[in-house]
Amino acid sequence: MSSHHISPKSLLNEATRLLLQRVQRAGRPPVHALTVAMARAFVDIGNPLLDLNPPPQVDRVVNLHIPARDGHAMSARLYAPQSHEPLPVLLYLHGGGFTVGSLTTHDVLCRQLSRLGHCAVVSLDYRLAPEHRFPTAVHDAWDALTWLHSHGAGWGLDSTRLAVGGDSAGGTLSAVCALMARDAGLKLCLQLLFYPGCGARQDTPSHSAFSDGFMLDKETIDWFFSHYIDEADRQDWRFAPSLAAEHSGLAPAWVGLAECDPLLDEGVRYADTLRMAGVAVDLEIYRGVIHGFITMGRAIPDALQAHADAGRALKHAFES
Repeated sequence: MSSHHISPKSLLNEATRLLLQRVQRAGRPPVHALTVAMARAFVDIGNPLLDLNPPPQVDRVVNLHIPARDGHAMSARLYAPQSHEPLPVLLYLHGGGFTVGSLTTHDVLCRQLSRLGHCAVVSLDYRLAPEHRFPTAVHDAWDALTWLHSHGAGWGLDSTRLAVGGDSAGGTLSAVCALMARDAGLKLCLQLLFYPGCGARQDTPSHSAFSDGFMLDKETIDWFFSHYIDEADRQDWRFAPSLAAEHSGLAPAWVGLAECDPLLDEGVRYADTLRMAGVAVDLEIYRGVIHGFITMGRAIPDALQAHADAGRALKHAFES
């Protein structure tokens, strides 16, 4: 991509540049310099400060539990508009490098997707590394998806209209769930992927161009993955969905990427892989923004455009 031949910092839009300057001035420690417990607390407190406030209103917000295959009760949160009819539903899987992130960090985004997509959203607190290494998160995500398919009706959901989505690590899990759904004969309306990790190795040009100073730096990615996965498992398609043997027959994909993001190239490549396999793909690249921008709506206005685009994609997928 031509953008890698100019100064990467010059690509940033004004709002994103100002945010990065503020973060730098605040002397915010990088995630990789913290313990896991500190990093989680830091993200749970810090992330909502950059997001829309007050949070968008949703008619119904209910906490529930979804059983995992080993009997663990996964916390989840259902967001839904008022409806006399069963609602289509998106299972949402949050980002955070499989190590941080929670129902709290993605509360605003899930409210937005429910409002703008006119659908129910179930946000899942899947288990995190290092306490639960690969493939626990994959199992948890898949168990929640199949549970929604079987038991959604009891919660006023139309489980014949089911989508899966997530950002970053949650985008990876969503892409993997879409592959598993196809193999299990479970029909999904959409896979909604915000800057998903798709490759086994972080070796694309965007990984080197945006390796430092763009919020998600190389050391932090390495820190996340060291907690999550053994070197020997990196070639597993459940970690790197681009390595799946076959991509045909998958649910349509909406892919939203950030231009100034180490994960940009692997997201573009995955969209291309899906298209080549005959999957319908809608790809949006948001210019001048960084990884994580969709949960920074107060600081980066482009987040609102991405919310609207994703909401429209959900509505369209559920109506078709």
